[in-house]
Amino acid sequence: MDRFYRTFCIRNWQPADRQTAADLIASVLTEYGLGCEPCGADQDVLNVEQAYWKTGGEFWVVEQADRLVGTAAFYPIARGNQAVEIRKMYLLPEVRGQGLGRFLLQALEATIVTQGYEEIWIETATVLKEAVQLYENSGYQPTTGVETARCDRVYVKRIRQH
Repeated sequence: MDRFYRTFCIRNWQPADRQTAADLIASVLTEYGLGCEPCGADQDVLNVEQAYWKTGGEFWVVEQADRLVGTAAFYPIARGNQAVEIRKMYLLPEVRGQGLGRFLLQALEATIVTQGYEEIWIETATVLKEAVQLYENSGYQPTTGVETARCDRVYVKRIRQH
């Protein structure tokens, strides 16, 4: 499934990536003053096999020069209509501002569409200004029903009509 964007390789997460991916996510959360919750909102990254693979979701990592620099994932959710939630879309500071986030979001959306889903949900925090701007510029509509304590925004995008 490897995808390439400039000097980045986006590939499926493997068990050997577990700690590095968890550390990357924790470092980005810390950078923005958000708490990492390994026993709560972030337990999925420590248990990708159960949280993503067994539910029909996917978890990707982004590599550059054999170093993990980002993550992106989605899995099916009960709310909404034939819906998934995009999760764990994090990039290290040194790789931001190159269009990688937009490329990742579009690649996730394309994969989600091919699997027959109708809606994509995303929870985020206002402090993640770049993410908020990306989602709003990509057709995501603000809605209600935040389920994650550190998040204060939730968005939905309908990708397929009945």
